[in-house]
Amino acid sequence: MTDPLIVEQNGRVQTWTINVPGAANAITGPDFITAFETAVDAANSDTDIAAVILTGAGRYFSAGGNVHEMRSRTGVFGQSPLEQRYGYIAGIQRVPRAMQRCEVPVIAAVNGAAIGAGCDLATMCDLRIASNTAFFAESFVQLGLIPGDGGAWFLPRAVGWARAAEMTFTGGRVSAATALSWGLVNEVVHPEALLTTAHELASRIAVNPVHAVRMAKRLLLESRDTPLDSALALAAAMQPLAHQDPEHHRRVNNLIDRQNRVTS
Repeated sequence: MTDPLIVEQNGRVQTWTINVPGAANAITGPDFITAFETAVDAANSDTDIAAVILTGAGRYFSAGGNVHEMRSRTGVFGQSPLEQRYGYIAGIQRVPRAMQRCEVPVIAAVNGAAIGAGCDLATMCDLRIASNTAFFAESFVQLGLIPGDGGAWFLPRAVGWARAAEMTFTGGRVSAATALSWGLVNEVVHPEALLTTAHELASRIAVNPVHAVRMAKRLLLESRDTPLDSALALAAAMQPLAHQDPEHHRRVNNLIDRQNRVTS
């Protein structure tokens, strides 16, 4: 049986490759969802992992839902409306919840089409690098659907309300170049440079103390939807933990030593 999510590790960086051949890397199947949750929880519990790169096998990053199952009305698509409601909660919606609890910075290396839930999965990541052959499409309405996986929450936070509305209401494609101009991606590169560029960015993250990076990520996530006073209270609770990290002490000492060498 093909592993729907291939997990590889190189030093302190893991690469997760969506691998669902025959379904354009659809992420709605129970095997993928379980594998994805497992990868997130394992990364959270392993402080040797400093960053994650998420990409797709083959031509697609992810086409989101499995359109073959939609046509044949199998899986969740064959259930009654009430069963489907719980099917979404117990199914694809586990992916955004897993991403929200992921402590490790995740870089999407978008190698090809990111469509529907695949587009939303990219927006769930903290950073995005795209191949110049990639494109994004919040294409649900073109099939008479809505973003059932949390895209209506993630997309406006990635591109702003007006751009998110354009993508959601038209379902049209957004090229990698346009995605860059909209701030949807951090960088666009040639396909052969995609994973190298993603690893370079991951390495820039991985050189920093892992606990500080994880707490900084949590503070960023929580601060998106909380009042300033709540964000400040969380920062005040986290910072004393950072101050007690031996790595913090070592780096402060190194900084002072460098400054002394410069001035002496």
